[in-house]
Amino acid sequence: MDILNTTALVTGANRGIGLAFVRELLDRGATRVYAGVRRPESLDGLGLDPARVTPLRLDITDPEQIAAAADVARDVTLLINNAGISTYQGLITGDLDKVRLEMDTHYFGTLAMVRAFAPVLAANGGGAILNMLSALSWRTFPGATAYGAAKAAAWSMTDGIRLELAGQGTLVTGLHVGAVDTDMMAGWDIPKVDPAALVRAGLDAIEAGAAEVLADETAAEAKAALAVDPDTRYRELLASIGA
Repeated sequence: MDILNTTALVTGANRGIGLAFVRELLDRGATRVYAGVRRPESLDGLGLDPARVTPLRLDITDPEQIAAAADVARDVTLLINNAGISTYQGLITGDLDKVRLEMDTHYFGTLAMVRAFAPVLAANGGGAILNMLSALSWRTFPGATAYGAAKAAAWSMTDGIRLELAGQGTLVTGLHVGAVDTDMMAGWDIPKVDPAALVRAGLDAIEAGAAEVLADETAAEAKAALAVDPDTRYRELLASIGA
């Protein structure tokens, strides 16, 4: 699909990757961008054109807010499921409520958005969905195992909805990346992808009709390593924790 004259909805739109999506969509000629955020006032002062950007109060773990957003944004042709959270919890000893929040956000929240907007997209000719995924969909790390499990579930869900929505002509694209230079990764001294470059790769993929994007070397290596025995794949990590 062509981004020009598209009407898009971006979740988690007030900072980081989400804000980069909003700005790039506007630069590419999107007619309107619905900016889904928990607090609409958080968009104030960001320099976004109010004639083309419509704030939506949207917590993707809140079914009522999702339903209200789908009722308002009936002209959407591109849904970008970007909203996410990282609680840095382990699966065994971590706070179980926070582990559930990871799954409620990345899996159930994203799925709820898809279920609400699939009929909207169908009514508008099919359109496209982009799900913001991760290299951790395929490889996990100590301190991020809850996040990895939720992103793995979101990856499988992305494959599932691609099959289920093919009949209505909806493109479903998964965007995988390692570390991105956002507030969420501020404390990590590792190579990071520029959010603007990541967003360009994602929107280029939408325009090319691609089902999946490996936006950096980390994502490409993580997917390739799925074919490797787990003992080999995690050898260095296991050694680092004395296992």
